[in-house]
Amino acid sequence: MNESGFLRHVRACNTARLPGDRYAFHLGGRVVGWIAPPVAEALAGFPDMRVEGKTVTLSNAAALPSIAKTLAEKGLYRWRREAFDVRAEPDGPVLSTIDRGAIPAWGIEATGVHVNGLVDRPNGLWLWIARRAANKTLDPGKLDHIVAGGVPAGLSVAETLVKEAAEEAAIPRDIAVTARPVSILSYAMDRPEGLRRDRLHCYDLYLPDSFTPVAADGEVESFELWPAMRALEAVRDTDSFKFNVNLVLIDFFIRREMIRGAEADSLRKALQQGAS
Repeated sequence: MNESGFLRHVRACNTARLPGDRYAFHLGGRVVGWIAPPVAEALAGFPDMRVEGKTVTLSNAAALPSIAKTLAEKGLYRWRREAFDVRAEPDGPVLSTIDRGAIPAWGIEATGVHVNGLVDRPNGLWLWIARRAANKTLDPGKLDHIVAGGVPAGLSVAETLVKEAAEEAAIPRDIAVTARPVSILSYAMDRPEGLRRDRLHCYDLYLPDSFTPVAADGEVESFELWPAMRALEAVRDTDSFKFNVNLVLIDFFIRREMIRGAEADSLRKALQQGAS
C-alpha cells in the first residue's frame, strides 16, 4: 500500500505557514485570527480598529459582525448569513461572533463536526457515503460524510450533530445521540477563499441495517452504502472526497487497523502535527 497516497491528503490540508505575511488579529487581548494584507488594509479606516505594524486590534468586540458585513458588501468575501462564535481557544469564552463566509478572510478558527455513518454487517463494516450537491459553492459533487457541518453560534458540538443529522440525512434524534466522539483533528490550509483553520470533532455512529438516509435539506445529492475497504481505496487512490473528509477517514482507518504498522504511525504523527 502506498503511504504517500494517504499522506498527500494530510499535507494538502496543512499548507498554511503561520503567521507568514499575515497580521495577527487581536480581540479582547488575545490573538483570534490571522489576516491577509489586503483585508488588513481594508480595515484601517474603521472606528475601534487599529492597524499597527503586523497587528490588527479591535477594541470593541461588539463591532465585529458589522465590520465583517461591510467588507462582504465591498466584495472581499461571500456573506453566508450564518453566525459562528469567535474564541481565542477552542474551549475559551465567546468573544464575539462573525459570519461564516468571513472566517477564512479573518483567519479565525472554525469548529465543525464530522460523522462516520457505520453499518455492521456479517460480511464486514460498511460506510454511508454522501455526494455533495452540484450547486454547492465548496467542492460541489465531491464525496462526503453522511453528516458534516460547522458549529454555529450558540450551539454545542453535540447539539450541532443532532441538528445536522436531521437536516442532512433525516437521522432521528434517538439514533443521532448515540454517536460516539472518537477524535479531534485540526489543520491550517491556504484556500482560494482564504485561511482555513478548522477544528473537526469526529464521531462514529452505528446505524441500523434497515435505515436509509434521506437528503432532507438539499445539501446532499445522494447517499450510497460502501464497504469500508472501498472507501479506503478511494481515499488512497483518488481525490473524490472533499478535502477534509479525507483526514477524518484516514483517522478512522487507523483506528480500525485498516492501516497498520509504520504507515499508520507515520500518518498518525502527521495528523497530530497538523493539530498542533
